[in-house]
This record gives sequence, C-alpha cells and structure tokens, in this order.
Amino acid sequence: MDTSKKNPVYSRTDSSKVNISEEEWRKILPADVYAIARQKGTERPWTSKFEESKEVGTYYCAACGNALFKSDTKFESGCGWPSFYEPITKGSIIYAPDNTHGMSRTEVMCGRCKAHLGHVFEDGPPPTGLRYCINGVVLDFEKARAAEKKYNEGDQQNKDAKKGE
Repeated sequence: MDTSKKNPVYSRTDSSKVNISEEEWRKILPADVYAIARQKGTERPWTSKFEESKEVGTYYCAACGNALFKSDTKFESGCGWPSFYEPITKGSIIYAPDNTHGMSRTEVMCGRCKAHLGHVFEDGPPPTGLRYCINGVVLDFEKARAAEKKYNEGDQQNKDAKKGE
C-alpha cells in the first residue's frame, strides 16, 4: 500500500515529528489504516499480507513512512500478526502503558507520528526476548534493493540457462 500519493506527511527520509489534527489524519489515511493507527484498532489475526512474508527489506509506518523494523528481525510467533524482536532504532518506536480490555500491556507507537502499531510482549526469541506484535495494516514494506537485484540476476541466469538447453 502506498499512502504517499495523497499523504503530505509520508516520507521515508524526513525524521521530523508529525503533529497534525485527527481531522487531517482522517482525510489523508485510508479508512483501514486510520482505524488502527489513530483509533487504536486491531486487525483480525492471520489477515495481514505480512504475517507469513519472508521477503528481505524494511517495514515502514504506513501513516508517515518512518522506518520501523528490518525483515531480519521478523519471526514466526504463531500469534496471528507480524512479529519482530527488535525495532530498527530506539527512536523508531515509542511505548505507553495500555490497561484496556482488562489487560496490562505495553502499547507500541510510531516514534514519528504516534500511530498505534500494536503491543510488545516479553515472550520473544533471543537476543531481546521481546515480541513486537504489529498490525500489518499499519505497515508498508520495501524490498531490499540488493536482495531484489540478486533475485533478478538469478532469474536472468535461469532464463539464459534454459535458452542454452
């Protein structure tokens, strides 16, 4: 999903904090992204296109373009949402206590625009022992260029090999 076309705050290079009104967010975000990012919703488990993705690259905030996670920190948690054990930088995520729904959890939000991303739990794998359980709707993904280039080169070699048969 590319929200940058009508979203003036979306940038993968600008690290300045985003502080706009809820009315403005409602205008620039797709309804599904708005419901989770701004209204702290949750997507249904096992519905994210990123849940089982193994592609190499970087995950960004779909609301503002802030880099959040590298694909090499993603792991299969079995919880139904994309899970990561570490954010890309300390400042890419901010934390807040969440005591809603009769639970005591830690909410994780985008460090640039404060979009609700999901929650972090202390049942993840080494080296951090953390599980960032993230709503896929609020993620954008960009394949690593080197991985894509290698894949395409391999694909071309396969085509060349077939021509020689």
